[in-house]
Amino acid sequence: MHGGVPAGVSSGVRGTRDFYPEDMRVRSWLFGKFHDAAKSHGFEEYDAPVLETEEIYTRKAGDEIVSQLYSFEDKGGRRVSLRPEMTPSLARMVMARSGSLPTPIKWYSIPQCWRYERTQRGRGREHYQWNVDIWGMSDIRADVELLSVMIHLLRSLGLDEEDIVVRISNRKVLEQALGDLGIKGEEFTKTCVIIDKIDKVPEEKIKQMLTDSGINIDAISRILSIMGVNDLDDLASMLGDESPAVKELRSLFDLCASYGIQDWIQLDVSVVRGLSYYTGTVFEAHDRKGELRAVCGGGRYDKLIGTLGGKDMPATGFGFGDMVIMELLRKKEILPNLEPDIEDVVFCLQEENRIDAMAIASRLRSSGRKVDLILEEKRMKWALKHADRVGAERLVMILPEEWSRGKVKVRDVPTGIETEYYSKDF
Repeated sequence: MHGGVPAGVSSGVRGTRDFYPEDMRVRSWLFGKFHDAAKSHGFEEYDAPVLETEEIYTRKAGDEIVSQLYSFEDKGGRRVSLRPEMTPSLARMVMARSGSLPTPIKWYSIPQCWRYERTQRGRGREHYQWNVDIWGMSDIRADVELLSVMIHLLRSLGLDEEDIVVRISNRKVLEQALGDLGIKGEEFTKTCVIIDKIDKVPEEKIKQMLTDSGINIDAISRILSIMGVNDLDDLASMLGDESPAVKELRSLFDLCASYGIQDWIQLDVSVVRGLSYYTGTVFEAHDRKGELRAVCGGGRYDKLIGTLGGKDMPATGFGFGDMVIMELLRKKEILPNLEPDIEDVVFCLQEENRIDAMAIASRLRSSGRKVDLILEEKRMKWALKHADRVGAERLVMILPEEWSRGKVKVRDVPTGIETEYYSKDF
């Protein structure tokens, strides 16, 4: 019990978050940065239901995400799930209007997502995720445009290439390497899920997982040697200069240089992304010190609509969570000190002037001002402290003597300078 309230009631559901006003101010600030970065690159906002049919996630998402679904049967006997990510919903929406949407489709959203997984630093069971996607464009330029959007956002938050690194690879690297080893189809998908854990679990465990999946020791050695590559020329010597993966990566790095973002990115072949629908470029953004989970992850998924029963359309996108980036900004002490968005506080000293205070507050609000009207009887000292605490520009005071002369006293809160005005001007 906490103050007479059962603990389960006061603490909420494990892995979820309450947003008090001070938290909402910061969240709104971050979301505003999301909006600005996306719109600066010509993206339009969309949204979708938080509740989807379970099947949309179980078709081709991968075993890991399926095990994390918040799924249940609705009152009509249908299997439904809270969305663990936005991309399948987006694919459904695009498929529903296939042929009528002008391409390229450049959309973004900030959905609330749910995954039943172990709570840890930077990861809850519910979180918000900034999703940015381009549909209908197979050229690598679309992938680079996404990187530009993300880095624009990071810069607007006060971060630079010394803080964040974007690790990039291409699924075609693995397709070629594993294909040469005879690992294809479902085996390929399962192997990708294992390789995605390289930075998360010890190498010996990775070897054991690959062995358990039926891969021999020579093939495992080959896989791990390729996964350790972080130089494009070294990769080319392994796969050949004519390798589609090598060609796409060279083009991507050249285009990043033309955007002026080359110092943010580096090749890391071990980046594969765990979801099975990725087909080309894949990337993850991490703090340089490696202290936190991935800030952002994404890549190309040209065959997703096909898994949902529609006609394939080239697509690329990323998801950028709200929790890790907030943790990084706190660590670097660059979160803004945000006060309530109040311009005027209206205060009357005596109860007989309450109606007058209401009238003045109403007129100020009608003029477009953001006004906090003190509704209870309070002392002057309290009103002064309150106006300062909420960061108001002005304290508008209805005081008996001044009001008898048809005036109000207005205090400029930052400077403390007080000026009288005729009440009719308010």
